[in-house]
Amino acid sequence: MNLSNGYLLKSFLCTILLTSLGCQNPKRDAPNVLLIMIDDLNDCIETLEGHPQSLTPNMTKLAQTGVAFLNAHTNAPMCGPSRSSMMLGVYPHHSLNFFQAPWYNNTILNNTRTLSEQFRKAGYQTLGTGKILHHLKRENWDHYENPPDYGPMVWDGKKRLAHPEVPSPFYDIGSVDGSLGPLINLEGKTNKSGDSIQWIYGYNKNGILPMRYVNDENRDPTPDEMNADWTARMIKSLASKTLEKPFFLAVGFLRPHTPLIAPQKYFDRFPLDKIEVTLKKDQDQEDTYLEVSYEKGQVFTLEMGVKMFDEIAASYGSEEVGLKRWTQAYLACVSAVDENVGQVMKALNDSHLKDNTMVILASDHGFHMGEKDYLYKNSLWEKSTRVPLIMRVPGVTKASTTIDKAVSLIDVYPTLIDLCGLSSKTQKNEKGHSIDGYSMRELLENPNAKSWKGDRPALTVVYAGGKYKGKAEMQHYAIKTDRYRYILYNKGREELYDHQNDPNEWTNLVFSRDADTSLLIDLRNKMATMVAPIQLNGLKNKTL
Repeated sequence: MNLSNGYLLKSFLCTILLTSLGCQNPKRDAPNVLLIMIDDLNDCIETLEGHPQSLTPNMTKLAQTGVAFLNAHTNAPMCGPSRSSMMLGVYPHHSLNFFQAPWYNNTILNNTRTLSEQFRKAGYQTLGTGKILHHLKRENWDHYENPPDYGPMVWDGKKRLAHPEVPSPFYDIGSVDGSLGPLINLEGKTNKSGDSIQWIYGYNKNGILPMRYVNDENRDPTPDEMNADWTARMIKSLASKTLEKPFFLAVGFLRPHTPLIAPQKYFDRFPLDKIEVTLKKDQDQEDTYLEVSYEKGQVFTLEMGVKMFDEIAASYGSEEVGLKRWTQAYLACVSAVDENVGQVMKALNDSHLKDNTMVILASDHGFHMGEKDYLYKNSLWEKSTRVPLIMRVPGVTKASTTIDKAVSLIDVYPTLIDLCGLSSKTQKNEKGHSIDGYSMRELLENPNAKSWKGDRPALTVVYAGGKYKGKAEMQHYAIKTDRYRYILYNKGREELYDHQNDPNEWTNLVFSRDADTSLLIDLRNKMATMVAPIQLNGLKNKTL
């Protein structure tokens, strides 16, 4: 692609930085860490078989060289609380960080070390770019290249807009969640008022930064491409030197987070007339408690998924056509980010560093594709909580290994510090919090183990809305065991799904006349134990 002079200058300056980070002492035995974070990626990768048309050869290749967790879950299906719990090792119900407020404004989290801080304290060189935590705090890193950038986005000179080919009312949701479609030449195109529009990057501290696009071969790079390029060059630079310090290197990719905008070539891989929409059951919400469990008018709570589903169907004339448009755009963005992952992994695999660098790839949460008439994240159902989690640890993991046991992102922090021999003391002072998760090293070494130290369900919480801010007992919770999903809403309503017999979660067993009371009691007890000493409002007056 034909890059702009500004980007070339930035690349030159980055090269100078890479050179300056080189060290001279050859004595180093500790393993390096490469963390790859992907935003809003559900089970639509080949290893998880979430969609039959997904194309993710690079992530699949990574999984084939290591371990793929098939039953991994987020602890909060929203970017902010999910990433803060993973990167600081503290459950949301302990930190009370349930939504999108900056994690560093939370007393508990701000007094607990992030993964990068813990590695730096241990003598690691810490380097990052893109979206790792939902809110960036540069001082926690030795060097941080690019802040999170949700671009490309459309700009009319006054405000950001959705993709011009998206019809209303979905278009009116806005420039992020209401936007999907390929990069196109915007020359001569206007907004509804007749003002010219252009592509811009999503974030720039100095104001609006244009993104030039003529066609796929003549354009500026997307933010994800910039981060992949920087990370690949960083790896090559580190590999060219004798290092006195091991490194903790993290790269965060934004897609397939909305806006679902990617170069045209990725859309071309998924012709609209051949798109398969998600498996759905008619009236699938009838045995759920979604509609009675969210606060009306609370933006980005459970209500958002209902709104997006209804409006994409209304915008494209039918549910099927709307979901085809969404699915095409989502798969295109997944394919795009897979190539970004491939560029990073090629740089590592082509270097000697691969023999002493563990790789972790994870998503912060899943995303619904229309299941249960829901189109968003932030639910307690499988499509929203299940995430890809792949680990390759030289000398520990074996190629092409899968693990079915329930784990969650809270377990990543203790696993990494265990594998790298770091201290488990992560509190900066008494205001911080100790690690909540468990090291998965035991599972990595013995994937067929019948049990392990952290053998408990994966716990997920969904924010119940502003009325319940700071009240752990009033949020909505779910646990996922190796077989069952149990959901408890804050007013006591329950859902229970048997994944062995009902992987699509079509039948809420609580509604069944043959419901297994002993199983329900057991799952209630498991949830109560996991959140203790908090006493959940939803469990009041229930048999435990």
